[in-house]
Amino acid sequence: MNNNYEIFVDMSLDIDEKVAEKINIRYVPMEYELGDETLTATGPESDEKMHYFYESMRRNVPTHTSQISPYQYQETFEPAIREGKSILYIALSSGLSKTCEAALLAARTLTEQYPNAEIEVIDSFAATGGMGLLAEYAARNRDAGMTLAQNAAWLRENVHNLNHWFMVEDLVYLKRGGRVSATTALVGTALNIKPILNINAKGELGSVAKKRGSRQAMRYLADCYQERFDESYGNTTYICCADCKDTAAELKEMVLKVNPNADVRITMLCPVIGAHTGPGMLSLIFWGKEMD
Repeated sequence: MNNNYEIFVDMSLDIDEKVAEKINIRYVPMEYELGDETLTATGPESDEKMHYFYESMRRNVPTHTSQISPYQYQETFEPAIREGKSILYIALSSGLSKTCEAALLAARTLTEQYPNAEIEVIDSFAATGGMGLLAEYAARNRDAGMTLAQNAAWLRENVHNLNHWFMVEDLVYLKRGGRVSATTALVGTALNIKPILNINAKGELGSVAKKRGSRQAMRYLADCYQERFDESYGNTTYICCADCKDTAAELKEMVLKVNPNADVRITMLCPVIGAHTGPGMLSLIFWGKEMD
């Protein structure tokens, strides 16, 4: 049985930094571009740095992200393997990126090179705070004595109980990503329409509703929480915001009215995801009913 393993997560996750330090997870770095500058996220970014990132987006500074290559995974995983440790890696949803596929290629290469090593690549079917919740549970399982294989099996069995519900402030970023048409973006912005999206069982983005104004959109998110949250997984709930902490605080109060026991953690949305959703995006992420 293998209990000597490290938990890795790539930098499309959001997690409370103090919690991350306590549970001792390790990060797979991810690059992103802000204007002409190429930056590397190696851990949770400071609120000040993320405020600058989203303010730059508001000034129309272009942003881009790049996928992790199999070689980058090998470089990241190999030091731990040389130390005799195996790896549990939680990857950004295969429905949103090909990073999971690249990690599997790297794992195959490394296990051929190091036959005693074990690498479990978990398709999270998640992003941002959902990956944070998975990392927290993975650490809990590890510390409770689960082997690498047992932990991987538990995560794969439960990933679809992660609920991601979010609203976006400006439709222009969804238009750039091909999620809405130019006409829809123009009309929606003029009418103050806030689209509500989720991550479905395939790990893909799904459009589920449109609400006029932030207040109605937040109420919809809180209603989703009330209908779907499952306390059997605990009460940890993430609100990940793209530089809109006042709005995030309002949503937190709505959640606490539904569930006073909720442990609501507000974090800034990581740049790897925020580059595609834009400033003002607000997400509510929790364990709940299995996604369709």
